Amino acid sequence: MHRSGAVMAWNVFKFCTALRGLGSIMILLVLGVVGVTYYAVVVSNYGPALYDGGLASLTALAVLILFHVLLVMLLWSYFAVVFTDPGSVPPNWRPVSDEERGETNPLTEAEFGGMSADPVNPRIRYCRKCNLPKPPRCHHCSVCGRCVLKMDHHCVWVVNCVGALNYKYFLLFLFYTFLETSVVTLLLLPHFLAFFSDGEIPGTPGTLATTFLAFVLNLAFALSVLGFLIMHISLVAGNTTTIEAYEKKTTPKWRYDLGRKRNFEQLGDRSREVAESKEAGSG
Repeated sequence: MHRSGAVMAWNVFKFCTALRGLGSIMILLVLGVVGVTYYAVVVSNYGPALYDGGLASLTALAVLILFHVLLVMLLWSYFAVVFTDPGSVPPNWRPVSDEERGETNPLTEAEFGGMSADPVNPRIRYCRKCNLPKPPRCHHCSVCGRCVLKMDHHCVWVVNCVGALNYKYFLLFLFYTFLETSVVTLLLLPHFLAFFSDGEIPGTPGTLATTFLAFVLNLAFALSVLGFLIMHISLVAGNTTTIEAYEKKTTPKWRYDLGRKRNFEQLGDRSREVAESKEAGSG
């Protein structure tokens, strides 16, 4: 992605401090959407169908099992992103190898010289806000107020940065959210179409309004999350982040690209790798 002065003049990352005020409101909003969806699917429509008997009961049971399994996985991955530290840099961090490139060659003191590093040397990255040296692919988050390892972006929906340690959970969250919202959209589609029919619609006005709202919300989330999911899968396939894709110039070979298979394997092992590097650096 080539950088141009006109486009890069407005950098959205500089304005992320405005997100501080949202705080846990976004978590409550997510739980509110889940609550509305749960009431529409379980309480209003498919829960009562369990007592109809015959094929209708079996269908309702299968629907409710699928719905609850996806919901549990969605909530697990969501709160894993919320409560997992994205990856911080210890004050005395010193990498023993360039694990981001999959290499085992030791990094020399000239490359990462700590607090005594020469600021003129462009290979040494130093955070002026944290007053600490920065490892490769580390960026300072203005919302969190600290440097984050392999920072992708600060996500307002999870009230946390998405970085080296919780990126896997974030990708799973997008995946299960897309599955859950798509399933709910299909389940509520017949009930939504019934609003525009001439026949009598069973249910109270409150349950009908909840079903209508749940369908619209889940359809909107399914379409929007699909775009994010495709984007982040493509980023993982190339072993890059949103910030890097936004900032880097087009190069014949991205230095961190290890091949699609190894890139996804590295994502799965990221928590263990970063934890080991932090222990080595602080030891």
